[in-house]
Amino acid sequence: MTSDMAGKRVLISGATAGIGLETALGLARLKAEVVIIGRNAEKTRKVVDELKIKSGNEHLSFLLADLSSMQSIAAVGREFVAKYKELDVLVNNVGAMNPEREVTVDGYERTFATNHLGYHLLTREVLPALTNHGRPARVVSVSSAAHAGMNPFSNSDIDFDDLMMEKGYANFVQYGRSKLANILFTLELAKRLQGTKVTANSLHPGMVGSSFADKPGAFWKFANPIWGAIALSPANGAKTSLYVASSPDVEGISGKYFVRCKVKTPSRAARDTAVASRLWDVSEQLINAKLKS
Repeated sequence: MTSDMAGKRVLISGATAGIGLETALGLARLKAEVVIIGRNAEKTRKVVDELKIKSGNEHLSFLLADLSSMQSIAAVGREFVAKYKELDVLVNNVGAMNPEREVTVDGYERTFATNHLGYHLLTREVLPALTNHGRPARVVSVSSAAHAGMNPFSNSDIDFDDLMMEKGYANFVQYGRSKLANILFTLELAKRLQGTKVTANSLHPGMVGSSFADKPGAFWKFANPIWGAIALSPANGAKTSLYVASSPDVEGISGKYFVRCKVKTPSRAARDTAVASRLWDVSEQLINAKLKS
């Protein structure tokens, strides 16, 4: 993969472990200026120091935020724009799947809030930095093949009547819906960015063995050894993220879904433009309700 990332600025969420960490390392090795968002100051500072050593690139820094909190995401987005002014690539990477239903400080179900609303709001907040320099820029959102349903019996269509799964929580289903939301968000974002130099694409990194699947509970005790045996390493899982974020081959491509560094057709539900538009509007309402409170 050839790339010309030297001097370009990248912002990555969820980059202190797993795919995000490897994506940050790969982009740093391409001589990009990399800013990561972490939650814990000590851990995030340590990660940045290690990335500098491994990449030989001193142009790494970090910001702190709780990426499940609308107020915290809005604050870190404003902080980024004020401090850095310009952005070439945003990588929405943070992700979670909670075994049991949890709610955030906003009262929203944590998986949906982190995986989808967080992507939407962070992108919205840093959009001025992506557009104001007049250069081509990219929004890259890490989704998953799980958007099509984790098993034949699960329904991953967006349920607008129960987005927060208050009627009954199923972790695999909610994770799949949040990943479907990532692709629908990308579809609508790409439409809204037409006429600008900013593109938006989503991707499936593959089945990756990382701390993401390190969960408590009987199911995970059974599943983790199997997952670990068949899953990709985080470094291999980051290859598609790196490709979509940096490859000249992706220049000008927008609204697409990538798997193994190639454009693929996502599920039927992920191609529904009417649902994408409705999800955008509902997401704005959910976000703004908490920013005004």
